[in-house]
Amino acid sequence: MGVEDPVVLESLANLSIDPAFVLDPEHRPTRKHNDYSISGGHVPVIDLAPLRQEKSSAEEGKVEPAVEDIVTKVGQACEEWGFFQVINHGVSLELLEELQATAKEFFDLPIEEKRKVRRTLNNGLGYYDTELTKNKRDWKEVFDFAVSKEFELHEGEENSSKTHNQWPSNPSRLREVCQKWSEAVERLALQLLGLISLSLGLPATHFHQHWHGAHMSAIRLNYYPVCPHPDVVLGVSRHKDPGALTVLVQDEVGGLEVRRKDGQWVGVQPRRDAFVINVGDAFQVWSNDKYQSIEHRVVVNENKDRFSFPLFFNPSAQTDVAPVPEILGQELPLYGPYNFGHFLATRSSGNYTLLGKENIQISDFAINRDST
Repeated sequence: MGVEDPVVLESLANLSIDPAFVLDPEHRPTRKHNDYSISGGHVPVIDLAPLRQEKSSAEEGKVEPAVEDIVTKVGQACEEWGFFQVINHGVSLELLEELQATAKEFFDLPIEEKRKVRRTLNNGLGYYDTELTKNKRDWKEVFDFAVSKEFELHEGEENSSKTHNQWPSNPSRLREVCQKWSEAVERLALQLLGLISLSLGLPATHFHQHWHGAHMSAIRLNYYPVCPHPDVVLGVSRHKDPGALTVLVQDEVGGLEVRRKDGQWVGVQPRRDAFVINVGDAFQVWSNDKYQSIEHRVVVNENKDRFSFPLFFNPSAQTDVAPVPEILGQELPLYGPYNFGHFLATRSSGNYTLLGKENIQISDFAINRDST
């Protein structure tokens, strides 16, 4: 039964759902937001407690015996799933609760108040409520802020733009809370970057150079309101993340789904004490497809609002992404190099405008593929 079906059209009209939200039948959610009853395995959970128990951490380039097991588990999760959860991560629950309370205060404000810090084509940071994914409108509101004080989006040597954080006056403490959260989660992201580097047989600090100075990492406050017809819309449609890592904490409501390699959509069961980690497109290219960026989406529901807070851990705009020679060995590179700043700026343009076509993807840089 498609969107054009009279019964569906009447139902949507009665519920006042903008057709811009309505997905084609083949892309609609097939499971409830809190349905985790699927066979074949779930996203693995990795305990990081040994990292704080050892005198030397992975970030310092030394792999202690207790850390080796974590590195192995991280590598397996990246290769088999592209996703994993971490517990005993060192970010305090009290800080999370403070962020959740403050984010709720902001999203509870009248729309006119929130739009005072609305993001634009010229400044991609701030509040937004009409974002598109796969050319369909997402059922969500967001507030984005940069981890660096300022980062640059490159669109060619003669056309670049700088963007900056916009902080609302209400709630007045949002800026302070977000900055404390940013510092805590960035520390975790750098630690995870080191673990993934080690799992690829590289020094723990191999990729750290791309986060010196003004990198392009951003944190998003996601708000998914209750939806009167969650069977035909998504909070975020299927997509892959363009950066290196995403480090996300989600509330207890549930809704994040990962597309397993067998094609099944699997819900990621929320844990109050866990972050959800996934590798993005940059690591797929750096690892020459050993670690792959995996499609994921967000299912909404008719009963309860949902919040989540991802850190999109992105390298600097000047970073040229290409397969790492030390990983390649005798293998042919599967991607040609591309500039990350240009890639992200081009990719982000589809968030604002209905393009009618697929956004730029790393597959556009694929080389040395068997065409038979």
